[in-house]
Amino acid sequence: MEDKKENSYKTIQTINERKERKSSKILVPLVSGVIGASLTLGVCFGVPQVRNALLGSDESSENSILPIISSSDSNSNYETTTVSYEDFGPSVAEKVLPSVVGIQVHYTVNSIFGGTGTATASGSGIIISSDGYILTNNHVVSNTDSTSTNSFYQVSEANSVKVYLYGDAETAYDAKIIGTDAETDLAIIKIEKDGLPAAELGNSDELKIGEWVMAIGNPLGLNYSVSTGVVSAVNREVTDSDGIEYTLIQTDAAINQGNSGGALVNSKGQVIGINFMKVSSVGVEGISFAIPITPAIDVSNELIQYNKVRRPYLGITGSTVTEQISKMYNLAIGVYVQSVDTFAKAGTSGLKGGDVITQIDGNEIKTMDELTEYIKSKNIGDVVTLKINRNGEELEISCELSEEP
Repeated sequence: MEDKKENSYKTIQTINERKERKSSKILVPLVSGVIGASLTLGVCFGVPQVRNALLGSDESSENSILPIISSSDSNSNYETTTVSYEDFGPSVAEKVLPSVVGIQVHYTVNSIFGGTGTATASGSGIIISSDGYILTNNHVVSNTDSTSTNSFYQVSEANSVKVYLYGDAETAYDAKIIGTDAETDLAIIKIEKDGLPAAELGNSDELKIGEWVMAIGNPLGLNYSVSTGVVSAVNREVTDSDGIEYTLIQTDAAINQGNSGGALVNSKGQVIGINFMKVSSVGVEGISFAIPITPAIDVSNELIQYNKVRRPYLGITGSTVTEQISKMYNLAIGVYVQSVDTFAKAGTSGLKGGDVITQIDGNEIKTMDELTEYIKSKNIGDVVTLKINRNGEELEISCELSEEP
């Protein structure tokens, strides 16, 4: 079993380097819930317009499905390239559709009045290895952030997860949940079947605004639908209704309920994103989001190997000391340590409650968010040097990062 897992782990591309993400923040709701005895989970996006021809592109068509016809203008020093979509979209769809699956999850719904019913969540997934590993959204297979907003009902953990392969709507494969991660809203499930068509994974760090994309999934029970659009923005910071922040790809490709966990692909038929959430508001169209595939690959590898995502952990609870608080309580500006987890390595480092962290590894720290982001960039077992202010005295403490519990 270990050899099989190792082989599957090796089949997934591992990309360790991540680019710094900077962008404006917006707030969007992630809509899901139970209505009666039915639970539907998914994403819904706006409708784009795709032109029949694109002029002025000077990019090479090598390794791309996109057919390009080039001609030289004798009155200019540049080459005009005409792109035809006549064979482009079908070729991408033909390549990727077999790697996208339909997912149905069954729950038990208990009413406070004593009644019991069955809820069904539907979504999509992406085959990432030929021996059955499938990448999807956490909210598709877990009710942790998809529970009913109606207090009259309680939704159980998943009773069963069924997977349907492309071209075979009748056969349901039992899937095992390998690991889930609520922080990134990603999950890995597995079916016992070999020889599956694994999707080609691209590099979302190379995406450009305006780049053509296709979304593939199972919206509204319409199996294996495709829609097209462009990349509207990259590294868009979005906060969902639960206060969780994500860095996402924004696109105008039309996606509806049931597309969650499906593939967002580029012109080469490479998966560059996982369809994720919608903006739902009157007068809003064409704003949708996908999880970038590059960081998702790292998460997938962790879920396959460890059944969870291991994260570095300093081991403190803290709060930001603003300039106003600093003046009011005569504290240094930085992160006030409220408590230290005795089970973490920080508990034996000499760090104490009441200390104010002002620097980490020589980097000035002014907020708790800055400290958290820096810790996320490190690895479990790394040693960081903290500069602290303790009752007006500056000290340096070395602390080994633990694994987040």
